[in-house]
Amino acid sequence: MFKATTAPQDALILQLLPIVTQACEILRAEYQAYCAGETFGVEKKSDNSPVTQADYRVNEFITRALKQTFPLIPLLSEEGDYTERKQWHNFWLLDPLDGTKEFLHKRPEFTINLSLVEGSHTTFAILAIPGEQTIYICPKQGLPLKFEIQSGVWSQYTDDPSSDIIQIGLSQSSQNKPKYAEYLNILKQQVDIVEFKAGSAYKFCMILEGKVDIYPRFHPTSEWDTSAGQCLIERIGGGLVDFKGQAFLYNQRDSLLNGGFIAFRNMEMKKLAFQALGLMANRH
Repeated sequence: MFKATTAPQDALILQLLPIVTQACEILRAEYQAYCAGETFGVEKKSDNSPVTQADYRVNEFITRALKQTFPLIPLLSEEGDYTERKQWHNFWLLDPLDGTKEFLHKRPEFTINLSLVEGSHTTFAILAIPGEQTIYICPKQGLPLKFEIQSGVWSQYTDDPSSDIIQIGLSQSSQNKPKYAEYLNILKQQVDIVEFKAGSAYKFCMILEGKVDIYPRFHPTSEWDTSAGQCLIERIGGGLVDFKGQAFLYNQRDSLLNGGFIAFRNMEMKKLAFQALGLMANRH
């Protein structure tokens, strides 16, 4: 939940806001063209996942803008070259279009994920939802902020009282994977739940909005999918951890693929999520 506040004077936010706002506009225009049935470039990557002309256009724009504004900070982008990343201590981490499948299914639940990693931790993050013209920002200090592009209104995170019904965030593809059904069945024996299905890092934004309490993930993601969201929800007293309870670290492994995780809105939700995980492990 968010309440109105004054515009931030933070230099990093003021430098990045025009870049991300423009990137949202580019992505909105691409999405409208795709939905209108215009000729649209879609390819398959080596892992068989789709990549579109929208991914490339937003990536090119943000890459160029970051290089001009922050010439000394390298960029690790899903659509870029990251062969030298092992030598980087501080870097930008970018997914120019998280939720390409949502985009292609004409669901406006895709996001732009941008974060600053220093050492192995994310210290600053932006999650933008172009379809809603909304940008969520985690400054280096303080609570997350939200910026509404159309109205220019700023608001700051404020804690929501918990309800008796636990809201579970799920990917659209989770219904085809039996692990999710098993996990939800165990949770249902403990508490009343409702399912909130959405693509991409959109679910992290919904944790901030009080619409998701627990987001379990049993199939793979990459570091650019989780870094910004983890930063935002950690700042409100929640978190994103692996199944042993350890928070994700960044650029520390040979692979950029993540294992499974549990994201949660607060410690009460973490406890509940891990109880269910423990019961699930005991069955196997």
